[in-house]
Amino acid sequence: MRRTRRLLIAATAAGTAGCGLLAGTSAVSLATQSSARAASATKVELRHTRLGSILTTSSGLPLYLFTRDRRDEDSCAKVRGCLRAWPALETSSQPSAGPGVKASLLSTIRISGGARQVTYDGHALYTFAGDTPGDVSYVGEDGFGGDWDAVSASGAAVK
Repeated sequence: MRRTRRLLIAATAAGTAGCGLLAGTSAVSLATQSSARAASATKVELRHTRLGSILTTSSGLPLYLFTRDRRDEDSCAKVRGCLRAWPALETSSQPSAGPGVKASLLSTIRISGGARQVTYDGHALYTFAGDTPGDVSYVGEDGFGGDWDAVSASGAAVK
């Protein structure tokens, strides 16, 4: 299972089109779809999963922190191909908190190109290009020099 996930991450990061990752969906279209969903998802929600309650987008995509990041920093943007696989959760305004999410822990940072990335308790938030709503199979995945953990309502890593 880990090997399959690493292959999916590598293919997504490389932007390999037509490789049939998910029922004929190319990695490029996966990254584009995920990036578009991330850009419009400015509401952070708390949803129950098999790992417990974690932060998600309003459409139910798990939100990840990257263990390589420092407080209020996006290190993924500095690693070639990383943002294709793990798109930053972007917003054009102050993100809003759903029930159970602490609004006081939500903020934003400026990233390349002037975009604003959502942060939670100082952790830059990301989605995964291959995720579907409710899918937590990539939580704890390692790649691009760090681990990708889900985020609890307190801001702690969920592995």
